Amino acid sequence: MRLIINKEKTFQTFRGIGASGAWWAQVVGGWDHEDPASGKKVNERIAELLYNPETGIGMQIYRYNLGGGSKNSGSSVFPNKNRMAESFDNNGNYDWTRDKNAVNMMKLCVKEGADEVILFSNSPPERLTKNHKSCLDKAWHSNLPRKNEDAFSDYLLDCAEHFLSEDIPVKFISPVNEPMWVWTEKNGQEGCHYTPFEVYSLLKKLSSKLKNRPALRDVRISACENGDIRWFNKAYTFAVLGNKKIRECCDGIDVHSYCLPIPVPFLNNRLGFLKRYRAFLNIFFPGETVNMSEWCHMKGGRDSGMNSALVTAKTMFEDITILGVSSWQHWIAVSEVDYCDGLIYINEEAGTFSTTKRLFVTGNFSKYVPRNAKRIEIKTDDKDINAVAFHKDGKTVAVLINATKNAKNIENTFGKAVITALTDKDNDLTEAEVAENGNIIIPPESVTTIII
Repeated sequence: MRLIINKEKTFQTFRGIGASGAWWAQVVGGWDHEDPASGKKVNERIAELLYNPETGIGMQIYRYNLGGGSKNSGSSVFPNKNRMAESFDNNGNYDWTRDKNAVNMMKLCVKEGADEVILFSNSPPERLTKNHKSCLDKAWHSNLPRKNEDAFSDYLLDCAEHFLSEDIPVKFISPVNEPMWVWTEKNGQEGCHYTPFEVYSLLKKLSSKLKNRPALRDVRISACENGDIRWFNKAYTFAVLGNKKIRECCDGIDVHSYCLPIPVPFLNNRLGFLKRYRAFLNIFFPGETVNMSEWCHMKGGRDSGMNSALVTAKTMFEDITILGVSSWQHWIAVSEVDYCDGLIYINEEAGTFSTTKRLFVTGNFSKYVPRNAKRIEIKTDDKDINAVAFHKDGKTVAVLINATKNAKNIENTFGKAVITALTDKDNDLTEAEVAENGNIIIPPESVTTIII
């Protein structure tokens, strides 16, 4: 098998890889006991694994959850207590001592290498909502009164200024998260429903105020993080990008890449929806950036092995090559539940953690693809291999996904020795050198990064 790489044919600039700190960070951020394997504090070791470019997987983006305050008020009790989040809003004043564990975890991740922080809000502070809760009483109705859009915007901007003053590299504010869903208490977390017009109305206020904050001149709006790649994305995209003043404050459009199973074949064709949404953007908003700001496997039961890892890698490949996203972010970095989501699993009672293969296949991208590299054309004569390539400053990186049960041989025709990094059932980003004119072996059920 041969790989043909064409550095002259370029696509999007790829900004980086990240994950969310909701809601595990408010637990793990307070774990200062020792990890026996590394000799470091457990929270420090987890931050290192996630964000250190040398001794971890080197992700760049950290998503911090600006909670609505359910943990402060006790107004809503979710089945998982960790999903009750704190708010810095204290009856119209600010209490920056709140959410100290999650703030500490964010700072540890920044110390290890996260150079882009996104502040995202599932719900406005409870003081500003209609029912004074951070979730809905009434389905399909927004919980944010129009008269409080100004105050909510001020709150978001004040939080960004505060964290910037503490040397946290805040780059984006995301005021709305999955606006199409219901988010009543039985849905198990803080949340707020918004129609496309309500998103537009809030973003108009926020963008206007952002322009009058000199300290936030380098901060952009991230919006609007719709909850499924199939439903209403066009309507919400017009709400974000259809107004010039809002568009000037945004870095394109942010979407979630979920495609929850439905027993209708057409509606399960995720690739078809990716292609149609990409075609829509090319017609109405050509050149605008697309960021994939949340995805996880959405499958019950913990899976630390290659099955879920290959699904993750294939989803990353599809979103990067078909949708053309400029950043890709996991839902949560760390999970305490019996679900197929986190890159790392924790035992909350014991205060221990374990890694997953999802962590390391993410590292096949985040550790080796240079920040702001250009995606370039790559072709292979084997249809079983999913391949994507990037180039920056003389360095070319190709990521190859082999989900089959057969090994593949690739000729090293690049005119020099190359480095490979392999993740499979027996390897976690294991590096090796392949001599010029040697064969690059792509094992079965693996993800391999080739560094040229």
